[in-house]
Amino acid sequence: MENWPPYWMGLPPMHYATHAIAPLLALTRTRARVVHCFGSGWLRPELHTPYGNPYPIETAIFQLEGIDIAAEVTRSLFHTARAYTESFNVYGEAMTFEWQQVEDEQPVVFMMDALQPGRGRPISQQRINAPDRQDLLPQEIARFTQRGVYDATNPHLSFLQGGGHGGSHPHLVHEFINSIVENRSPAIDAVTAANWTAAGICAHQSALQQGAQVEIPRFDA
Repeated sequence: MENWPPYWMGLPPMHYATHAIAPLLALTRTRARVVHCFGSGWLRPELHTPYGNPYPIETAIFQLEGIDIAAEVTRSLFHTARAYTESFNVYGEAMTFEWQQVEDEQPVVFMMDALQPGRGRPISQQRINAPDRQDLLPQEIARFTQRGVYDATNPHLSFLQGGGHGGSHPHLVHEFINSIVENRSPAIDAVTAANWTAAGICAHQSALQQGAQVEIPRFDA
C-alpha cells in the first residue's frame, strides 16, 4: 500500500482484515472466538509513527465457535514483495479451493482421489472459471459485477482486478435493499459486521502482546 492516501500509512494489517476474515466466517456460519496473532518484520520509522504499529505483516490463528475448524489469516501492507491481492483458500478432505496466486490466472480446485496401492493418496487438480452469478441479481444491476463507476480515466485497483472485489458490490447492495423491502435483518447485519471487525482488532492486540491469547467479544449477548 505504498503511496496510498496518508491514512493507510502504517495501518496495523489486522485492522483492515475483513476482506480475509469475512468469507471464512461466512462460509463456516460462525464467529471467531479466540485469536493468537504474531507480527513479522519492522516498519520503517515514518510508517511506525502514525498508529504506533511496528509490524508490516501480521499472521493470526482464529479458533471458531461451535466447530472444530481453525482459520489462519495473514495480512501484509508494507515491506512485502508481493502483488496486491485479496484472497482466501478453503481446505477440505474431499476437495480444496485455492485462490489464484496471480490475478489474471484462474483459481484451482484440488480433489482427493480414491485410495490406491502405494505411498500417499493421489490428488488431481483443475483450474476453474469462478461463476459470475449475475443470475442472482435484477437485470438493472447485474452488469455492475463486471463494471463500476471507475474506468480508465478514473481507475481504482480493486476495479481493475475485475468488477470491484470480485463482483461482490451489487450482490451486497441488492441483499441490503431487499432486507429493507422485506422488513428483515440483512445477511450482514450489525452483529455480524461487529464480529467480523472485532476479530481483526483483537488479532492486532494479540500481536502487540507477542501472540498472547485474546478473547473476541460477542455482540449478540
